Amino acid sequence: MMTAANVGAAHSGERAFWLEKLGQVAGPVLNALAERRLKVDMPVECKPGMSEDRAKFTHLEALGRLLAGMAPWLEQPGGAEDEAEEKLRLRYAELARAAIDAGTNPASPDFMNFSEGGQPIVDAAFLSQALLRSPNELWRKLEPGVQRNVVAALKATRTRKPGYNNWLLFSALIEAALFAAGESDWDPMRIDYAIRQHEQWYKGDGAYGDGPEFHWDYYNSFVIQPMLIDLLETMRGQDGTWDDIRHAAQRRAIRYAAVQERFIGPDGSFPPIGRSLPYRCGAFHSLAQSALRGELPEELSPESVRCALTAVLRRTLDAPGTFTPEGWLTIGLAGHQRELGESYISTGSLYLCAVAFLPLGLPASNPFWSGPDAPWTSKTVWSGGEIPIDTALKS
Repeated sequence: MMTAANVGAAHSGERAFWLEKLGQVAGPVLNALAERRLKVDMPVECKPGMSEDRAKFTHLEALGRLLAGMAPWLEQPGGAEDEAEEKLRLRYAELARAAIDAGTNPASPDFMNFSEGGQPIVDAAFLSQALLRSPNELWRKLEPGVQRNVVAALKATRTRKPGYNNWLLFSALIEAALFAAGESDWDPMRIDYAIRQHEQWYKGDGAYGDGPEFHWDYYNSFVIQPMLIDLLETMRGQDGTWDDIRHAAQRRAIRYAAVQERFIGPDGSFPPIGRSLPYRCGAFHSLAQSALRGELPEELSPESVRCALTAVLRRTLDAPGTFTPEGWLTIGLAGHQRELGESYISTGSLYLCAVAFLPLGLPASNPFWSGPDAPWTSKTVWSGGEIPIDTALKS
């Protein structure tokens, strides 16, 4: 099996570490799916006392969430600049396409649940996000029969009703993926409803409510900001109102990136508040996306954000007990902490940590990777240094 360790000697510094960790997270899932053994090999860990019926959903969770994070790296135009990394990228792209085939082919032993219960809306949306982030490697290079299976799987979720909260974005992003795939029956109503409701739910200072109420957790980063940005970008030019909202949403995402960066402590820890803490470094999905898009606040350098995110990766993925002896993620934030699980969390859910790796989609020559190490805000201020005055977003 090829892993990131095979190319470690060809890289130095943080990018080598990021590739190594991405390989550690992705390897068991993609290799098992390529062999159509995921349902046999992957454990289904849940919070103590919770029903293990999460097995109905956990495999699609692992596939969709993992690929949503890997997609920008897999998609790099022209390939990776380093020869060894490029071989690794091509190998993982091949495994990812095999995984999509395994998960959407009704004849596969790893065929996944897209139609029973509400949860499939969530992870079909993360799979859709992966397809939008990697239209070449994860969509156009699929065989036509696999593409048909993917479309059928996404459309199967239409029988499910999303909750009146961030879940509206899940249904909308699935429709956006169908639009991008050239399906003529994509539903503009699902998209419009999600966009307009989130516009009404904006609370100020870069944050949206999760539904009508504000929740102090990381769901603005796990879901709301990244999916809203990807949704509005995909639908660019389709509706004037959506385009107007896109400009405002981009400004808000930049402000939220400023807030997120200040959450990262000098040691890479961050406040353990709210739901879904076992998604670990996935709590910084939005900051990672802003770095990938080159849309960071003026006061933040790409180099400092790289160092901050590297510290988060080390703090959340290097702790003893993070992985089982077989390499699967365990429930926890800093190691194995099963009590941090929630009723909706199982092994597959944990692969949302992969979205922290989005900046690997930037070439090694980009300043995010090539610039010298730089301290992030909390590291500067808690060592006695000065930082720019924080100013709230006015709009």
